[in-house]
Amino acid sequence: MNPCGQKDLGEREVSNGVRNLKLAAKLGLMPAAAIAVALAPHAGTAQPRTAPHRLAQNGTYAPAPRAYDPAESSAHRALEAEIRSIGQSFNGDIGIAVEDVQTGWTAAYDGDTYFPQQSVSKFWVALTALNKADQGELSLNAPVTLHRDDITLFHQPIAAQIGANGYTTTIGELMTRALQQSDNTCNDFVLWKAGGPEAVRAFLRDKGISGIRFGPGERLLQSGIAGITWHQSYAYNGGFYKARDALPLSERRAAFERYIANPMDGAQPLGVVDALSRLKRGELLSPSSTQRLLGIMSHTKTGPQRLKGGLEPGWVLSHKTGTGQVLGGVQAGYNDIGVITGPDGHSYAMAVMIRRTSAPLPQRMRAMQNVVHAVIGYHDSLERSGDFAGYSGGGRGGRR
Repeated sequence: MNPCGQKDLGEREVSNGVRNLKLAAKLGLMPAAAIAVALAPHAGTAQPRTAPHRLAQNGTYAPAPRAYDPAESSAHRALEAEIRSIGQSFNGDIGIAVEDVQTGWTAAYDGDTYFPQQSVSKFWVALTALNKADQGELSLNAPVTLHRDDITLFHQPIAAQIGANGYTTTIGELMTRALQQSDNTCNDFVLWKAGGPEAVRAFLRDKGISGIRFGPGERLLQSGIAGITWHQSYAYNGGFYKARDALPLSERRAAFERYIANPMDGAQPLGVVDALSRLKRGELLSPSSTQRLLGIMSHTKTGPQRLKGGLEPGWVLSHKTGTGQVLGGVQAGYNDIGVITGPDGHSYAMAVMIRRTSAPLPQRMRAMQNVVHAVIGYHDSLERSGDFAGYSGGGRGGRR
């Protein structure tokens, strides 16, 4: 949702919330396992967390977790420590989760609380639309026409192309623009063609994706955060900003804080990486739709210095950013989620989500980049120790 009105440019934020300093380390977790794991908050109190249940493609549960040798366990501990350090040193409320797509091993920092998604939610819309296409319920190639009544708010480059006679294109093209450019009008149009918010929620339920909330759509979500009730006239001539500015600051702040405390579009970082991993493994969509979605996301234009800024030569990223509204220097939501894949084909799903912060943009982006650096370093250490030897098939990154 890029409500700042500029592509991929958030504003400085204030962080006066208390950080929930927790490290969730799900050790030796296979995709279908549901085992208790230890959370290590900075206060030192361990708490169990149960992983989501996941079914293999044939409807049966995946095998039991494999054993890890000492070198691999040492690499796990090192990555966990790095993720914890990144989270604890950040000036704001941050959640981090990483999952090894091939093994299901997961590490996290404050990974099981809800963070505002903002435009990260466009990922769920695309999944739902592609699933509908797989089922023969939605054509991505049939022509559709956008009219002025379809215009939403904030970042929407397509609005300039919607003239008196509308703008004709396809659902597939709108989905691509929603993901790559974070165009809100494109995303909202795809959302409603795919069945609306309830269709997305049904997709999440049907696929067993947990830890994800889906909001009411672009207009209602953003107006609710601002403390106003949406009217379509707000889509034109700066109407939204005028209505928002006319609201008493106390009312606007109360709505803003309510959203941060309990975001209607909230997501748990661990739930996000679970879904990303399942997408990469081909468990959510058909092979062609899986390839299409990851391919589109590999050309995302927003967030070039977020997760993408941490890549090393030979690594590629398929990702989606999210940037929230700002009030008094506080930004509610500054995110990047995606899948990175190394030269050997091994992949990691990751989510870095910031609930609120006043940290300058370079600090936010550096935190995201440092997560990528840590994961690549973890991968390299396992590669040097030969711990990927058992993951052959289509290159060392694939497992049969």
